[in-house]
Amino acid sequence: MKKLLEISLGIVTSVGGFLEVGSMATAAQAGATFGFQLIWVILLGTICIIFLVEMAGRFAAVSGHTIADGIRERFGFNAFLWPLLATLLVNFMVMSAEIGGVSIAAEVATGIGFQWWALPVAFLAWLFLWKGTFGFIEKGVAILGLVTLCFVVGAVMLEPDWRQVAAGAVPRLPGHDAASYWFMAVSILGASISPYLFMFYSSGAVEDHWDKTYLGTNRAIAGLGMSFGGTISLGVLIVAALVLGAHGINQVNDYHQLPLMLIPIFGFWGFVLLVASLAIACFGAALEIGLQQAYLVAQGFGWTWGEDLKPRNDPAFCGVYTLSLLLTAIPIALGLDPLKLTIFSMAVTAASLPLTVVPFLILLNDERYVGEHGNGMISNAAVILIVALGFVLAVVSIPLQILGGS
Repeated sequence: MKKLLEISLGIVTSVGGFLEVGSMATAAQAGATFGFQLIWVILLGTICIIFLVEMAGRFAAVSGHTIADGIRERFGFNAFLWPLLATLLVNFMVMSAEIGGVSIAAEVATGIGFQWWALPVAFLAWLFLWKGTFGFIEKGVAILGLVTLCFVVGAVMLEPDWRQVAAGAVPRLPGHDAASYWFMAVSILGASISPYLFMFYSSGAVEDHWDKTYLGTNRAIAGLGMSFGGTISLGVLIVAALVLGAHGINQVNDYHQLPLMLIPIFGFWGFVLLVASLAIACFGAALEIGLQQAYLVAQGFGWTWGEDLKPRNDPAFCGVYTLSLLLTAIPIALGLDPLKLTIFSMAVTAASLPLTVVPFLILLNDERYVGEHGNGMISNAAVILIVALGFVLAVVSIPLQILGGS
C-alpha cells in the first residue's frame, strides 16, 4: 500500500512538474502556427524524458548518488565544471521565464504590469523554499498543478479530427516557414527534456532515501507520470491549433493571447483555469529549479544539502536558491519579454543537453555505480538519437532565428 501511494503521488508530481512555462508556451505557439504538424516532436520529447527520469531514479536508488554528485566523483571536478556551468546558465534563463510566467498570470488577473510582480513572486518562492519541506514542495504544489488537465478536457470537448491528430505524430518536412518550424521543434524538445527535471528527480530520490526496492516504483512514476505530462502538452497544442486558428491567430507572440484558448470552451471559467494553470505550473517549476540550482552547486562542491534540513544546518545550500531567485527576477522586473525569453531558453536548453546527458549515460553504463542495473541498448540508443537530434536542430535553427529576427 505504501508503494502504491508513492506511485500515485509520484505520478501527480510528474504531471505537475512536466507542464511549465516552456511546455505551455512552445506547445501553444506550435499549435497556432503549424496546427498538428509538430505533435511528433512532443512525442519524441516525452519518450526521451521517460527514459531519462527512469535512469535518474534508478541511478539514485542503486548507487545512492545524485546525477551531479556522480558526475563529479566519476570524472573529477574539472570535467564536472562544464556541465555545471551550462546547467546553471540554462536554469537561470528557465527560472527567469517561470517567474515571468507567474507574473504574466498575475497581470492578466489584476491588470497590474508583470514587471511589478517579479520580485514579489521571487520572494514568495523563497519563502516556500525556506519554510517548506521537500515533500511539500514536491507534492503539494504538484497536486494543485493538476488544474492543467483542463487542456486535455478542452481538447476532447473540441472534437478534433483524430485522424489529422494521428497524422501529426509522423515526422514531416514543413510546408511553410521552415526556419520557424525547426526552431519551434527544437524549443519543444528543450522544454520536454529540461535537465533540471531529471536532475531534480535524482536529488528527490536521494532525499526520500530510495533503494533498490524502489526500482519498480521508479519505472511506474517515470512511465506513467511523464506520459500524462506529455498528454497535457498535446492537449495545449490541440486546443491552440483549433481555437487560436479559428480566431485568426497564427502566431503567439504575447502571453495575453493565451486566455483565448480556453474561454470559447469553458466561458469565464476558461479564463480562470488559464490563469490558474499558468500561475501554478510556473510557480511550481520555479520552486523546483530553485532547488535544483542549490542541489547542483552544493553537490558539485561537496557541501551539506537537503531541503528537509533547517536553513542553519545548510546555509550555503539555502544561500544558492536565495541568490538564484533574486537574480532571475531582475530581468523580468526590468521588463524583459517573458514569452521571447521562454522560447529562446528552451532552444538553448536543447543545445546544452549533450553536456549533461552524455556523462550521465556513461554513469548508467558503469558497473561500479549501477552493477547489474545498467542501461540496455534501447535506452542508450533512444536517448542518444533524440538528444543528438535536438542538438543539431538547435545549432542550425538558433542562428537562423536570431538572423531572421534581427
